[in-house]
Amino acid sequence: GFCALRLFLQTTVLFLLPLIHTDCVCVCVCVCVCVCVSNPRMACQSVAAIMDEQALLGLNPNADALYRERAMVYFEQLKESQDAWEVCAEALAKGVYSDDHVKFFCLQVLEHQVKYRHAALTAGQQQLIRETLMKWLQCQLMNAEPEKSFIRNKAAQVFALTFVMEYLTLWPKFFFDLLTLVGLNPLGLDVYLRTLMAIDAEVVDRNILHSPEETRRNTLIKDTMREQCIPALVESWFQILSTYQHTHPELTCQCLEVVGAYVSWIDLNLIANERFVTLLLSHMQVEDLREEACDCLFEIVNKGMDPVDKTKLVESLCRVLQSAGFFNLEQEEDVDFLAKFSRLVNGMGQGLVASWSRLAKAGSAEEAREALEALEAKVPLLLQLLVHEDDDISANVVGFCYEYLHVLKQLPQLSDQQKGNIEAIMLAGEDEAMFGEYRKQLKMLLDRLAQVSPELLLEAVRRRLSSPLRTWQTAPFMEVEVAVRLLYMLGEALPAAHGAHFSGDTAKTSALQDMMRTLVTCGVSSYQHSSVSLEFFETIVRYDKFFIVEPQHIPNVLMAFLDQRGLRNNSPKVRSRVSYLFSRFIKTLQ
Repeated sequence: GFCALRLFLQTTVLFLLPLIHTDCVCVCVCVCVCVCVSNPRMACQSVAAIMDEQALLGLNPNADALYRERAMVYFEQLKESQDAWEVCAEALAKGVYSDDHVKFFCLQVLEHQVKYRHAALTAGQQQLIRETLMKWLQCQLMNAEPEKSFIRNKAAQVFALTFVMEYLTLWPKFFFDLLTLVGLNPLGLDVYLRTLMAIDAEVVDRNILHSPEETRRNTLIKDTMREQCIPALVESWFQILSTYQHTHPELTCQCLEVVGAYVSWIDLNLIANERFVTLLLSHMQVEDLREEACDCLFEIVNKGMDPVDKTKLVESLCRVLQSAGFFNLEQEEDVDFLAKFSRLVNGMGQGLVASWSRLAKAGSAEEAREALEALEAKVPLLLQLLVHEDDDISANVVGFCYEYLHVLKQLPQLSDQQKGNIEAIMLAGEDEAMFGEYRKQLKMLLDRLAQVSPELLLEAVRRRLSSPLRTWQTAPFMEVEVAVRLLYMLGEALPAAHGAHFSGDTAKTSALQDMMRTLVTCGVSSYQHSSVSLEFFETIVRYDKFFIVEPQHIPNVLMAFLDQRGLRNNSPKVRSRVSYLFSRFIKTLQ
């Protein structure tokens, strides 16, 4: 009581003197002294109530600067006080305030005590925090409407911090107490699931730096959870997912997020089993749940494990997905779901690549062969997603594509099917090259393809180039531009192309030489689009050594540089770039 009185007297000048007459202050002080002597605890509560009403006015976002400053001062006092913060705990436990900002304020004060002063609290105060949290949660079960989301998130953070501090010592039945209290009440389960995600952020999230001591503590927490409560938690997740999948989609999605977060470090057999996977597949057929279910399956596939087990898991999942019709992409119109699905396919593909690599290095020939066969079987699905018109969908499988090409590079000999896959990937990349970001991705694909089979790449580009250049008068500009762009990019994918491909007997000209001859003789330089014009002149200068081998084409190219196709083009952008390219062309060929 005297502690509260001291705080009251210290803040009287700040809070009361500017507002009321000095005599009134004296009366208040006298009343407080009398109450303090007769009933110290009542005095503490009474003073706190007076202080709250003065300071909490500044919590309103519309309050003026003076009141906000007073609120900040009061907040700092409550955080640092040995016991004055208890009034916040009492207010939360009894539901004294209905204002959202005041409730959030009280939770912040409790958060500070748990996070920074837990070791300094008495056993009674630690017990008070536990009781406060459970009473607050119990109040939520009886509310007609849930608290605002930001309040529930803050409460979950306080629950999680308390768990981290006390689970190993003072509160070993943390989860059982929560589950016993909330049962299957949706409002209570919402806080329970938010708390699980907050615990994941405190204990598991690798993006958060921890001290060595905190790392050891977190490891011990996970080990203890595996031994004591993870099976019970998994069972609670299954009950939530099966009970509320049709009536509370938001709650179900929360639970799917929790499963995806925890599967990385718990026993996979608890999740990757028939009843759970069947449930997840049913969620993928519900519009409000399918994206989160896809993310959950991705996290399951992404879990680190033995390469043979990973191959079996991916193959098992692919079989059920295919049998459920999810591989029939032409029938799927929901691009948001397909973006999630393509991420899942990418995860499965990369998982199989990792399995093959580990098994091949270990000398497990038969298991490596099975992993490679499983990988090859996913390429048709990869190609369907890679050519999708939505760039979010196709971008998600680029990682799988690169790694598959890296696998082919390491094989001693390529089958006809694998050569066909290489060409299909190249053409798929070409289809996407009309987008700026995909120009970069196309270049990366060509680089990787060149490492796998330069000859095959040259031949594939030559075949792809011939049709648009032969019919350029009627072809869409993007098709023509991309065809010329492919030829240009070969110069970086195959560095020798600058010179070595343009030497030797002209009767045995290289594929690249044939393509350059087609480019300069087909008339495509007259195409009326600035993008095609720029690609033409950029390619001419990139392969300027071609004209040393076949100088008969120089006059026609010079004319293109000098007339309305180049320096006299209607586009200032084209004229400017062509001026620079023309100077390079002249300098190289003298």
